[in-house]
Amino acid sequence: MRGIEPSHGGTDSLPDPRYDFSSNANPAGPCPSVLAAVRSADVTRYPDPLYARLRGKLAAYHRTTADRIVVGAGASELILRLIRHHQGAVRQLAPTFSEYARGAHLCDRRVMSLNTPAAFLRAQAGQPGLGFICWPNNPTGDLWSLEFVAKAAASGPLVVDLAYASLCGDAPLAAIEAASRGAYRLYSPNKAYGLTGVRGAYLVAPRIDRRLALAAPSWVIGRDAVALLEAAVEPRARAWLGRTIPRIEQWRSMLVRSLRQIGLQVRDGPATFLLVNVRNAARVARRLRRDGVRVRDGGSFGLPEWIRLSAQPPRAQKALLAALKNVL
Repeated sequence: MRGIEPSHGGTDSLPDPRYDFSSNANPAGPCPSVLAAVRSADVTRYPDPLYARLRGKLAAYHRTTADRIVVGAGASELILRLIRHHQGAVRQLAPTFSEYARGAHLCDRRVMSLNTPAAFLRAQAGQPGLGFICWPNNPTGDLWSLEFVAKAAASGPLVVDLAYASLCGDAPLAAIEAASRGAYRLYSPNKAYGLTGVRGAYLVAPRIDRRLALAAPSWVIGRDAVALLEAAVEPRARAWLGRTIPRIEQWRSMLVRSLRQIGLQVRDGPATFLLVNVRNAARVARRLRRDGVRVRDGGSFGLPEWIRLSAQPPRAQKALLAALKNVL
């Protein structure tokens, strides 16, 4: 059914391609210390159903209390749980991540796609519902102003999706965390640490809400995801992530220059990804997939002329550019 089936425009049911530009995972990953923690997890046993140690560790890292930490099976599961938990419309600053609107459709809620921060604020203050802001925004890379985020959080229930914020560096991350203290802050560190196949994420809630935490299925994540989330806030992992950011910026800048040199319009951003106008994203994505290159079709974002590409090492970029020239 339209609006309900997952539509991410990149991942598919075919064998993995040789070069995957559709994923926003850290291209320098996986993080060795986090990967080692995941591999050493004892998955022969159930995890603690209340995740007490995990929530305590995440709470200490974020300087809050454990009863404000909500654990979930990836960002998509927490998005859906939040929408079910709040009555009213789902507001999003479009174009943005398709799971916000999909969650609204699954819960039979109205979707309000606003095109400017001013329009979002008016809608956020005017009626019940739940707002979503992605920072930096997926797929455009927009860094919405801190003042706007703080106002949106003060105007009504708000989720700030920080999936890619840690890839922007410590100072920008600290600033957006401070601006969004009145909101639900959504973290999915499997992207930053290059382990997107491990489904673990968490919320820092603006207030204690046990009903939201208890609305999850029992044992909502396994011990592998517990290990990932615990290891992700360790100093070794944070130091590794900081060392990868300059390399990602270098690879992304290299890709932008190469794409512009062959005459393509590029919209750059501060995280791992960028947008490229290819006029017909679905056709180009299909052709590239046959050549062993997977990209993200922007149609799921409402951008049918654009593909989203992640920064990748030079060898992968060379293969992408050769395939693009053949397709275009």
